[in-house]
Amino acid sequence: MLVNESKCTGCGFCMRDCPVSAITVRGKKARIHPDLCTQCRVCFKVCPEQAITPDGPVPRDAVECQHCPIKCMVPESSMGACLRYCNDKGVLVRTTDLHTYEDVKEIAGQGPDPVITRPVITALGAGTTYPCCEPAPHIVTETRGDVDVVTVVTEVPLSYSSVILKIDTDETIGREGDRVFAGKRAVGMVETEQYGSKMLHIGGVNRLTGENGFLVARMITDIANGKEVKLKVENGARLKVRVGQPPEINGKIAQKMRIGCGSATLGIFAPLFKDAADEVIVLDSHVTGLLSRHVAGAHVGVKPTGVELVFRQSTPGRYFGDHGQGWGGTSIVDPKTIVQSVDMGVAWAGMTLLVTETTGQNGAMFEAGPKGELKEIPLGDKAAKVLASIRESCEPSMVSGIYTGGSGGSARAGVTKYPIKLTRAVHEDKAHLTVCGSPGFVLPGGGISFMVDVGKVKPGSFYWTPTPATICPLEYTMKKKDYIAMGGHKEAMKPFKAKE
Repeated sequence: MLVNESKCTGCGFCMRDCPVSAITVRGKKARIHPDLCTQCRVCFKVCPEQAITPDGPVPRDAVECQHCPIKCMVPESSMGACLRYCNDKGVLVRTTDLHTYEDVKEIAGQGPDPVITRPVITALGAGTTYPCCEPAPHIVTETRGDVDVVTVVTEVPLSYSSVILKIDTDETIGREGDRVFAGKRAVGMVETEQYGSKMLHIGGVNRLTGENGFLVARMITDIANGKEVKLKVENGARLKVRVGQPPEINGKIAQKMRIGCGSATLGIFAPLFKDAADEVIVLDSHVTGLLSRHVAGAHVGVKPTGVELVFRQSTPGRYFGDHGQGWGGTSIVDPKTIVQSVDMGVAWAGMTLLVTETTGQNGAMFEAGPKGELKEIPLGDKAAKVLASIRESCEPSMVSGIYTGGSGGSARAGVTKYPIKLTRAVHEDKAHLTVCGSPGFVLPGGGISFMVDVGKVKPGSFYWTPTPATICPLEYTMKKKDYIAMGGHKEAMKPFKAKE
């Protein structure tokens, strides 16, 4: 990497983001230390003045790393940008030893004793502890082998509650932070994307206690109970969602979930792509892939094609996409427009170009003319085969829901006379939390904040009350001796008797 001193203002962006601290700023000029620089190009990407160029001498003893798309040139006795690999006399070695489970088990934890992972009864139909100082409505005991266990159940009203909706689709539904409406009232917001999914957060304590609280409580409950709901994203899509079913987006049922980003799709299907066309572009709003410049293309022997894309390059063959209503969730509606230019000094007349997306649902084939112009031609059998292979490898689009709640408040008094002991028991895996029998994931830190897959909870288990709050069926199961030790309500314990 080289610094153009006439352009450098000494802003320090390059120094701030350099992974290996190869840059210092002295006065008003940046200095790059060649003995540390890995050619990772972070400084080149973040410089607002374009004062850094990717050219420059590479130390003779540097070794090219092949462990990610960055391909760092790691100098002798130095580490790559990820700080995982070091150049030890011309050999890249991992900086951390391989660990076994024995090395990490104390941190990972053992989990609860299997004897307490299944509640004796569920809280569905149990009723609510109210006031909270009263014992829970059902505290039942059962002997399992030679161990006595206790399950305490309550249908708990929770103001601290919400549903995270995971919508499997590459289609753009809205921007992060956009409000989500039910009718004309806001009930949630768009969150970040996950791999092939859009995430919405519906509810939360501030919305439940706000002006639309009753509607928010009803929406959380309906979603958690598996009912279909209609939502509208601010400046975005209209949705019909139901847990366990494919989403409807702007009146169209989503069919497929991506198999991977554009880069991953190239990697998975590189041999088939090579047989199908001279060049392949996989459109994706996250990472669009270009086969000839991608490491997978080099691996299968694809030669350069001179094709340049309109998107911004991240690493060789990988380009940051954009968001829109086009192919792969990008703004590209006409697949030919992804190509910025074709260098006919590298390309050749008759060269074929296949454009598709991460689900393989759309595909188009083009042929380059003598001046680099692209003419659409039929897909051909081999291209149709690879598109079918992508589609068959994709999972069906589906809506999932994660109910989240905080039960670290006064409801614990219905379980024990010493609520803090219940919190500690839950975090120490001495008490196991379930939601209508389905295991909850308890968030670390203080309190009893938990998440549960509503697809594994019996429909109709959730209710709401116009405090407003949602009502969640919670169970705590533990060994009887641990329950007594935490100050549990011994006087309310009863042996469980199944209905005859």
